[in-house]
Parts: sequence; C-alpha cells; structure tokens
Amino acid sequence: MRIFGTASSTSDVATRMDFPTLFDVEFTSLFRLRSVLEFLADAPPLHELLILIDDFVLECSSSPEPEVLLFQFEEDLHQLHHEVVDHSSLFQTEVFLAVLYHLGPILPSTSVISWFDIVLRPALREPKLPTSAVNHAKELIILALQKTEESYVEKVKDFRRRLLDLYLLDAYNEGSGDDVLEWAELDEEQRNKRSHWKRNLEDILMKYGEERPEDLMTELYIHFDNPTSRLQLFMLLNLYTSTPSFTTSSEVLANHPLMTSILRSLLLDTSSTVCSAGLTLVVKLLPLFAVHARTALKSMLPRLLVILARIICWKERPPSNIPAAAGELSDPAFEQELESETNRLLPLRDDLVWERLQVTFNATTSLPPSPRPYFTVLYYLYPSNVLQFLSAPAHYLMSNAVPSPYAMDWDEALAQDEIRRKSERLLREHVCHPLLIWRDAAAELSETEFWTRYSVSRMTSEAGMLDVRNSALGIHSHELASREENDAESIKGDEEIEVPARLIRPIDLSTEKATISLEDMIGTTVALKSNLEVDIIRPESQWPQDLFAMPPPRPADEVLFPGAEEVPAHVIRVISDLQRELLLLRNELNFELWLSRENVKHIGRLYQDRILAKSAEVERQGLYNKLRNYRAQVIALEAELREHKQQASSAKNKYADWNNELQKKLKEFRDEKKAWVAEAASLRAAEKEARALFAAQGKLLAEATQEVFELKTQKKETQHKVDRLRDYERQIEQHIQMQRLWDADFAKFNERGEQIELMRNQYQQMKMQLESYQETQAEMEESARVYRRRVQTLEAQLSHVQAQNANHGHQKRLRGEAEVAAFAAEKAALLEANNRLKDENNDLKDEVEEMRAMIEVLKAQHSGRKGLVSEPRASPVQFT
Repeated sequence: MRIFGTASSTSDVATRMDFPTLFDVEFTSLFRLRSVLEFLADAPPLHELLILIDDFVLECSSSPEPEVLLFQFEEDLHQLHHEVVDHSSLFQTEVFLAVLYHLGPILPSTSVISWFDIVLRPALREPKLPTSAVNHAKELIILALQKTEESYVEKVKDFRRRLLDLYLLDAYNEGSGDDVLEWAELDEEQRNKRSHWKRNLEDILMKYGEERPEDLMTELYIHFDNPTSRLQLFMLLNLYTSTPSFTTSSEVLANHPLMTSILRSLLLDTSSTVCSAGLTLVVKLLPLFAVHARTALKSMLPRLLVILARIICWKERPPSNIPAAAGELSDPAFEQELESETNRLLPLRDDLVWERLQVTFNATTSLPPSPRPYFTVLYYLYPSNVLQFLSAPAHYLMSNAVPSPYAMDWDEALAQDEIRRKSERLLREHVCHPLLIWRDAAAELSETEFWTRYSVSRMTSEAGMLDVRNSALGIHSHELASREENDAESIKGDEEIEVPARLIRPIDLSTEKATISLEDMIGTTVALKSNLEVDIIRPESQWPQDLFAMPPPRPADEVLFPGAEEVPAHVIRVISDLQRELLLLRNELNFELWLSRENVKHIGRLYQDRILAKSAEVERQGLYNKLRNYRAQVIALEAELREHKQQASSAKNKYADWNNELQKKLKEFRDEKKAWVAEAASLRAAEKEARALFAAQGKLLAEATQEVFELKTQKKETQHKVDRLRDYERQIEQHIQMQRLWDADFAKFNERGEQIELMRNQYQQMKMQLESYQETQAEMEESARVYRRRVQTLEAQLSHVQAQNANHGHQKRLRGEAEVAAFAAEKAALLEANNRLKDENNDLKDEVEEMRAMIEVLKAQHSGRKGLVSEPRASPVQFT
C-alpha cells in the first residue's frame, strides 16, 4: 500500500516486501516529513528528520536495487509536495530544500532537474529565504551538473545550457533598454527578487566554473555566437576571472576556443562598450597566461597586437537613431555616408563565420575605449615586439604569417600612419623598458622570458609602474618613506602634523555654461587616477538636466525607437548614457578590485621580503652554525630511517604473508568442515541403503557362487581348445610378418636391379668416351711430333738463309728480309698452334684422369656383393 491512504500496484508491494528495513525507514521519513510540513503538534525537530533521511540514504546506497526504491520514494515525495506544500510558505520551502539536499548523494541528475522548476527556481528568486536554504538549492544544482552518468549526459548538457539561457535572457540585463524601463516600473520587492535571482545564477555559474571550468567555457563559447549576449558574457567572464580560484583554470581558457572568440570580438565587433569590457578581461588574463600558459600567450601575441592597433585608431561615433531637433534638417543618407567615411567598416572574409555586434547603445555617443592599461601590460611582457609592431604593423603581421580576417591584406586594412601617430602619446607616457637594451623582438620569443618565475601580483604591479604617472607616484612615495625612516627617531613622541588638503573649486551648475579651469581639471584627473586619498565634499545625487527638459513638439508622422513609443528621445538618450556609464563603471570597479587584490598580494610579498632581508643577516650566521650540526643529524636520521623502513617493510611483508596463510588455512578448514558435513550426510544415506540391500545381496551371492562353479567347470572342459586356438593365432601373426618382410625385400631387389642397369649404361657411355679421347690424344701427339719436326727444319733453313744473306749483296738482302718476315709470320702461327694444341692436350689429360677415377669408382661399386638376402635370415616364427 502507498503512504497516506493511496493505493499502489501489486509489483510495488512485492518490491517493498523484499526490503522491509528500507520500507520502514521510507515510511517513517515521509510520515515525519508530512507532520513537519503540516505543523502538527507531534512533529519532530528538523534535525531529527534530517538524521532519518541520512539513514535512508545509507540504507538505499547499500541495497541491491536502489533505483527502484529511490524512484518510489521520489514519487511519494512529489505527491507529498503537491498535497501539502504551500509555495508562499518560506518554512516549508526551507524544510523541503533541506530534505532534497540530504538526498543529494543518491539523487540522479534527472531528479534534480525535475525539481528545478518546482522548488529550486522559486527558492533562488526569493530574497527572504534563509541563506542556508538558498545554499542547499545551489549545491543541488551544482551537484546535478557535476554528475557524469552516461545515460544522463545529454540532459545535463541541456540543463547547463538552460541555466546560462536564464542568466542571459531571464535575469536583469543592465545593457538592455527594455529591462531598464521595466526595472523602473517595478516596486522594491520585485527589484530585490530580480537582483537576488541574478546573483544566485552568477554564484551557481561561478562555483560550477571552479569545479568544471572546461564545461562552463564550452557553454560560453556556444553562446558567444549570439551578438546580443556578448556584453553579458563579458561581464560574467570579468566576475569569473576575478575569483581567486580562477588561477588554476587560466591554462584551460588559454587553449580553449572561447579565447579565440574573445579576441575575435575585440577585433571585429564595433561596440565600444563590449570592447571596453573585453579589454578589461584581457588585461586581467594576460598576467595569468604569462604565469600558467606562456606557450599559448606567445601564439596569440600577433592577434593581441592587432587588437592594440584597432583600439588606438578607434574613433568616437555619434548616436545613430536620435531624431533631429525641431527646426533642423537631417539627411539620413548623407549622415550614413559621412559615418561610413569616418568609421570605415572593413568587410570580412567569406570563409570567416562571424556576426558582428554593431552598437550596444544607439541613443548615446560611443566613446572610444582606453588602450592605456592594455598597452601597459603588453609593453611590460613583450616591449621589443610591441615597438616593432607599432613601427611597421603590416610587415610584422605578414612576417609572422598571421592571416587577415578581412577581405583585404594587412597593408590595406591597417592605417599604419595613424597607428604610428596615435601610439606616440602612449610611448611618451611610459618609461623605457630595461629589456629593450638587452633583447630584440626575435630573442623575446625564442629565449626564456624574464618574468618566468614572477607571480601574477608582481607582474601586475611592475607593469603598472611602467606608466609615468604611477612611476612618479612610486618614486614620491619611496622618497617620503625614506625620509620618514630617517626622521623616525627625531619626531617620535610628537603629535602628527596634518597636511593641508588642497580644495578644488566647486563647479557652478546653476547656469547653462560651467567654468572650469585647466589646472582644476588636471588636478582632479591626477588625484583620481594616482591612487591618492581623495575626500569628496558635498556629494550630491543629481540627475542630468536633459532628463527633465521638455521635449520639443513632435510631428504627427515622427517615429521613435521601436518598443519606446511613449518615451521621449531625450529620455532615451539619458537612459542610454546612464546604462553605458553604469556598465563601464561596474566593469572598472571589478577591474580595480582585482587590481587592488593583486597589489595587496604584491605589497605583502614585498613587506615579507623586507622583514626577511632585515632578519636574514642576523640569523644567517646562527643558521650556518646550526646547518653543520643538522647535516650530521640528517645523515644519521636518514640512515636510521632507511633501517626503520627496511624493518617496517620486512615486518609488513611478513604480516601480509602470515595473514594470507591464516586466511588460506581458515578457508581450508571451512572447506574441510563443509566436506565433512556433506560426507556424513552421504554416509548416513548410504548406511540406510546398505542395510536395505544387504539381505538381497545375500541371496544373490548364493546364486553367483553356483554360477561361478558352473563356469569353472566349463572352462576346464574347453581349456585345451583355447590353447590350440592361441597357437594358431600366433602362427598366423608370424606368417603375416614374414610376408611383409618378403614384400619389402623384393621391392628393394627390384630397385637395386634398376640401379645396376642404369650404372651399366653409364659405364658403356664412359668407356666409349674414353676410347674417343685416347684416339684424339694419339692423333694430337702425332700432329705435335710432325710440327716439331717441321719447326726444326724451318729453323735449319733459317740459319742457312741467314748465312747466305751475310755473303750476298744489297739486293739479295732485301729479298732475304722479305723471306725472313714471311718465315717469322709462319713460325709465329706455328708456335700459336703448338701452344693451343698443348693446352688442349693438357685439358684432355685432365679429362682422362677424371674418367679413369670415375671408372675406378664404378668398378669398385660394380664389384660389390649383390643379392636378395646378403646373410641367412632367422625365422621370425618360434614355436614354444
């Protein structure tokens, strides 16, 4: 049965009967929760109810089927909320949030999402709800966002996207004119609710960003494609980056696509308010990237320099949709042409998907953002690259292979002369960076940076000191501090002398024209921006007089702003001014708070270094003396520690082995006991069966004895037949073996016969070749003998001819020379033929020797013993 008289199905009853303990805890929890929500007299305190809920969570976590029980409990909880809870009761909301918070460890993400519109969202909108209850709602949402079950991934992503949509679309937006007008019509309670709702959404997103920074940045990157949301996203990112925990997440942002969208917005969007918020964000991010993501910072340096050039050349833009005053003639086409010539909007590349944000406030003058803090940080980090870029922007970008986002090259897109001219003031207002003397632009990017081991606070403070104003103030403060230290003893005990404050003359606002001296303007600016203590006297909250001026009569066909048919144009202009000023002041306030926190960190570090430097010299000698003793102690302690570690390790190993052995023995004893129990049971059953069968076996034994006697008699009768049969089988096996041996020997005999026939044929062939070689050799020897005789004859003739030539005259000598030449040629031919015949003779002798050797081998093989059986074979059959 269901709780409180509601019926349930048979399967639910069966499921609950399987877990009586959980059913009791669930029933008790829901019963007491109902009594607390209904304010009954016997209702327990809230802490006892929460203890019971914790017990249910523990029991449910250890149960085999927690999903079924949790689903049933959640259904009962939904029904209880529908029946009992009043949405206007803060106490009931607080109790229900506490119960859900304690159920959080076992609640899946889908359950928290289902309670969002019912309980969590109204609680986040209620400013009167206690802080603990609101924190419970926030923690539940963050817990649901952090759970990463595979089955709920898409639902969690949709819920995360919905939270960001609520922050961008449902919460109060200071940059929206419609929201401002709606805000003005609300009463104080409604304003508190909307402010509370926005702060709670910001807290949820900030805390979730601390736990899962990459997921939050991914959602922000997706929403960055919408131009109307970029201003709110920049304000949210400024808050997110100001948190102390963002330091560990800065590396994630440096390598995330969101950073590319931020830089692209600063480069392509034309809204000065968005650009001011983005510059403040980047100024805070650059020191963080320098400490935690130096590689990513180097890769984005060219784009940062392009943004600097764009901010330097930013021009003031008049309001775009304010109707002309009475009596003035306006030409919209001419004004649009003049605006396009003054503020040239460069076309984007076709492959670049980016929707530009034109303006945020159409009804007010768009002032250019200040590039001073941004330039100061870039100049501190990479001074040589900044100066090289400002001297030749297009050449610097093309040499670094930076693609242009515009439909033209850098030399056409950048106004290089204007960049050089307007950057001159920034360069004059900053002191010379020491690194300009030691490194060039290429060395800055290739070598190790000088700020590698610096902290964020130190980099922020040192970058600010490059500004001439801050540098002068720092030198002045240093001189005052030195003077106070030198004169501390002389003025000790005297009363403090107050420095007379200089009063700036008030401005008379009663007339239409205000008279302000240049000296007062410079003094006010320096006082406000030099971090000095400024006392403001007679503060007044005065609205601009334009807000209460009577608007001129409008023609009947004049059209005002869309959505503002009943609001005068001058009121819209003033509201836009106030909105823009509020956003910029809030952005600057967040930046100043972050800067003050970093400066305080740096001041604390400097003060600590100063105290340590004073006491270090005093303590150094004592520490040096102690160091020697400590070194000896450390060596002894390390040796002792190694010995203790070895002993502990051996003891631990022995204990583990002993424990394993005990566990093994315990397991063996348990198994042996189980085997004994099973064996005893089986023995009892076998004993009963044996007793039952014993009588039958006695009868069968007599019959078996009679049969055995008969079989023995038959065996004696047939024994001689069996013996003869065995002899026959043995003889048959012997004959079979002899047949197999005879077949094998006959096969070998046939193979040997074939081999002998083949060898006979080869022998006859070799014999015939030998005879032919012998005849050839005899012929060659005969021819050689003939040639030798002929040679001897020719040599005799030659000697005779030579003797005759010696006795004859000149004519005979000539004829003899011809004959000698012919004879020499014939002799050379004969010698050559003789040598050839000798070589052939030697080859034939070698072949004859080889043939003789082969014949000897064949004769030796042929003269061996041949036959079917070489030796007499014993008979394989042996009779016993």
